[in-house]
Amino acid sequence: MRFLLLLLPLAWLASCQSESKPAAPVAVHDGLGRALTLPAHPRRVLALAPSMTEMLYAVADTATIVARCPQDNFPAAVLRKPVVNNYPLDLERLVTLKPEVVFTVEGITSVDDAKRLQDLGIPVYYMRFRKVEDVFAGMEKLGRLLGRPAQGHRVADSLRQSLNTLVNSPTHQSANPPKVLAITWQDPIYCYGQNTLFTDEISLASGQNAVTETFPQPYPALTREYILKLNPDVLLGGSFEKLDRTFFKNYPELKRINAYKTHRVFAITGNLMERPGPRVVESVRELQGLLQQPASTASTAVH
Repeated sequence: MRFLLLLLPLAWLASCQSESKPAAPVAVHDGLGRALTLPAHPRRVLALAPSMTEMLYAVADTATIVARCPQDNFPAAVLRKPVVNNYPLDLERLVTLKPEVVFTVEGITSVDDAKRLQDLGIPVYYMRFRKVEDVFAGMEKLGRLLGRPAQGHRVADSLRQSLNTLVNSPTHQSANPPKVLAITWQDPIYCYGQNTLFTDEISLASGQNAVTETFPQPYPALTREYILKLNPDVLLGGSFEKLDRTFFKNYPELKRINAYKTHRVFAITGNLMERPGPRVVESVRELQGLLQQPASTASTAVH
């Protein structure tokens, strides 16, 4: 008995030493295939893309998020965080916040900026999204990287279930999916290309990206002649009334496309479709609702 009593303090001491010992760094590859070494349980993180900030708020312990970028506005709690400019990158401000890992999305943060940070000992982890499932998998990956795998899986699983319910609803099916052109800028005319998340989102909403050709740029500039050839059934980028005063006034020949003739021209919630994050299912739901509007009532939609 005395022997056991002597062993108890030793066991307790060994346990404390084991718990206090920091976990070993983790070697990983990010979405661009770059080799990185990350802390096993980072306690100070930030994101340089609004979509990644939303993902952090969905998965991370929010106390570990040390800053936001100027475009961040969701969830509302993010507005209480200090601001770090992401374009151009305010390197000095970022370094003072001492993040252990910086998360970003392909195309948002330059590789040169990432290298500058990594030279200062701050790893930059990129994510890449081509399919909606990539977003869900990204949640799970983020959970593992942050030492919160259960939370990451819980969020991803909930989103998968919501999407499954949405795409299997009786009103979802369409025998002739409309061709949808989504523009991001009017002069020149930039649009969501084939190699963007929009292609999968619009497919899940029972439509198809009117841009079937894959360009080197994810958001290519299109000529008016090319758009006339595409002849989209639906145009996204602003309400009919707004684009009739601007876009179609500047390019009157485009009034010949089906979308204009049937008034199937819609505004969308930009920060839903632009951000591949936890609200991606809401984006698909919004697109589905727009595509289900008949031509006779399309121009009276609420925007």
